Amino acid sequence: MIALCSRSVHDTHAIAGVLAGLARPSDVIILAGDMGAGKTAFAVGFAQHLGVSDDEMVASPTFTLVHTHDSGRLPLLHADVYRLNHVGEVSDLGLLEQADMGRVVLVEWGNVVADVLGDVLTVELMPLDDDENGRNVLITSTGQAWATRWKQLERELTAWDELAC
Repeated sequence: MIALCSRSVHDTHAIAGVLAGLARPSDVIILAGDMGAGKTAFAVGFAQHLGVSDDEMVASPTFTLVHTHDSGRLPLLHADVYRLNHVGEVSDLGLLEQADMGRVVLVEWGNVVADVLGDVLTVELMPLDDDENGRNVLITSTGQAWATRWKQLERELTAWDELAC
C-alpha cells in the first residue's frame, strides 16, 4: 500500500499524472471514495497527463456510465458504476473487453465490483477532516499487473507522502 497526502486539486492531478505516466495498455484502475472525494478530479488529472485533448472534456460519467477518450498517449475508457444495480451489469459495459483491446480503464466506484475486474490498481480518496481541499490517497494493487512498476510508483510519489498531512 502507498499512503499519500493531497492538499489540493493540483496535488490530486499531479498524483494522477504519475500513474498516467506509468500506465500501460489494458490497465484497470479503480477510483474509490465517498461522494465528493475527488474521483472525477483524479480522472481529469489522469486524462490530462495522458495527453487527452482539451476538446474531449473529461467529466463524471455518472449518467452516461462510460466515456471514451482516444486522443492521448493511450486510449482511455472512463466509467462510473455508481448507478448499476447488479454486479452482472458490469459485464454489459464491456470494461474488461475494452481493457483487452488496449484501453486504460478508469472505473469510478469500482471498488463495489472489484472482484469481477481481475488485476487492478485501486486509488482510494478520502477527504481530510480539517482541510476542505485535502485528501488522503491510498493506492493498492491486486494481481500482478503493477508488480514490476510498484517500486517506481513509490519513488515517483514520495513528494506526497502521507506524513505531509
